[in-house]
Amino acid sequence: MDILFFSTFLFPLLYVAVAAAAAAEPCSVTYCGKNEVPIRFPFHQPDKQVENCGYPGFSLGCKSQNTIYLKLPYSREFYVRHINYLDQQIDLYDPDDCLPRRLLSFNLSASPFVTVFHQNYTFLSCPTQVTKSRLTTIGCLSNTTHSVLATSSISLANRMASSSCRIITTLPIPVSWPIKSEEEFTAELDADIQLTWYAPECSECETQGRTCGLKSNSSEEIDCSYLPKSGGTSGGLQVFRIICLSIAVPALACAIGITFFACCLDNPRRARRNPVQPNNSPAAVLPQPVVVVTGLDESTIESYEKLVLGESRRIPGPNDGTCPICLSEYLIKDTIRCIPECKHCFHANCIDEWLRMNTTCPVCRNNPSAEDANSHTDPV
Repeated sequence: MDILFFSTFLFPLLYVAVAAAAAAEPCSVTYCGKNEVPIRFPFHQPDKQVENCGYPGFSLGCKSQNTIYLKLPYSREFYVRHINYLDQQIDLYDPDDCLPRRLLSFNLSASPFVTVFHQNYTFLSCPTQVTKSRLTTIGCLSNTTHSVLATSSISLANRMASSSCRIITTLPIPVSWPIKSEEEFTAELDADIQLTWYAPECSECETQGRTCGLKSNSSEEIDCSYLPKSGGTSGGLQVFRIICLSIAVPALACAIGITFFACCLDNPRRARRNPVQPNNSPAAVLPQPVVVVTGLDESTIESYEKLVLGESRRIPGPNDGTCPICLSEYLIKDTIRCIPECKHCFHANCIDEWLRMNTTCPVCRNNPSAEDANSHTDPV
């Protein structure tokens, strides 16, 4: 009888419990040695986590010196400095400490990443005697006979090329923030490369403190759950849980059956003794979802001055003829929005998108106020 009970009832429940426990096991957070950067979805380490713990194109490796690296399809390996899962941003640096050399052949094709901002820079090669002690050069690209310079000013590059220098190339270079083109050379191209990604979109899930992951192994659809982000259980503890579950399930089923049977017998007697009273309790109030606002609301944004450029294309305030966000020149009939107080102006579409996610001016970083703003649209 005992064997029959186990084979017909307990063994199937044990199988279901094992399958359920395996399916419910979350992907754990991993680390590269003593490196404090957590590796979790959409990133994963193929040698420590199964494939469905990460998103395609987000594989990370670990060097013996506790260094995380990301291998881009056409730009070789970069070391990982930091990962911001909420803003979906990763900071990379060159393991050979000569980032300008890597930027000359930088290519994000076939990767899920894009640059946060970029700006065109022209690289030139000049004789060392021309640049010595008076121009800023890129040391790791220069030698005793020729020096390499970089500038975001096209006019400056053309003037140098008309003398004794040679233009190597002009490329869009990843930058932390686009700057206004100035008549000077720069050696500040060794800062970390900041990249972002748009898919998978997990920022809303991260804001709610939940865990982002794949909904199933057979698709790239994203699911947001309350499973713990770290932990991972040991094999012995997992087996112990499965055994407890396999014993508890039939015992619980039996207890529920007995309780249900007893309630069925007792309900008629209770109904005769205690007539049904009307339920006047108020309906339960369901919690409202929390709305997280990171930038300015639409009414505040719309209160900022908006202009339509006329034939003169004149921009008021401390501005020139180029939008600091998209770096495109203003054209006739372009709609411009200006921030009060600092009077910095931008394409309306560019600054509206920025202010929905930020509360500061992109140029001076001051917090704008809507108190003195007058919303109107006039041609300039």
